[in-house]
Amino acid sequence: MMVKYISVGKILNFHGIKGEAKIGCSRTQQDFVMSLETVYLKNGSEYKPLHIESLRTNKNVIIAKFEGIDSINDLLPHKGELLFVDEEVIRESLDEDEFLIDELVGLNVFDNADGKKLGFVIGVSNNGASDLISVKTNSKKVCLIPFVKAIVPVVDLKERKIMINNLEGLLE
Repeated sequence: MMVKYISVGKILNFHGIKGEAKIGCSRTQQDFVMSLETVYLKNGSEYKPLHIESLRTNKNVIIAKFEGIDSINDLLPHKGELLFVDEEVIRESLDEDEFLIDELVGLNVFDNADGKKLGFVIGVSNNGASDLISVKTNSKKVCLIPFVKAIVPVVDLKERKIMINNLEGLLE
């Protein structure tokens, strides 16, 4: 079976001159990233392990020190690269009602009130404060919805659907 890798963050920039990296990730994943010992960098079609020496949080970024990256010059080539983990590692750490953001793409979106299909999910992004799902509506417009329980109370991966409380003006 092929290992599937999921992106959990991104090397935003260097921090200081000793090769430390500023890592950006969604707030919901911060605790998870803080628990990791190894992440992977994608190199062409290969994933190369990067061992974590230390992690600490600083405002809303994580400052990471990787084994073998000891100066700003070692780190610079990796600026902007995504950090991946083995999907199995994420699965083990998820609670039952949690799932991977990637899994939302392609799910149909229904109105929680009347069950009407409103569109489907075409992407997921993060604005720093919360995860947002992009929904392509029946009228082909793309709308961003904050991925929070109050608005998205039901996610059903088996049925491949999510239910949303369609607040006025949320979806065109």
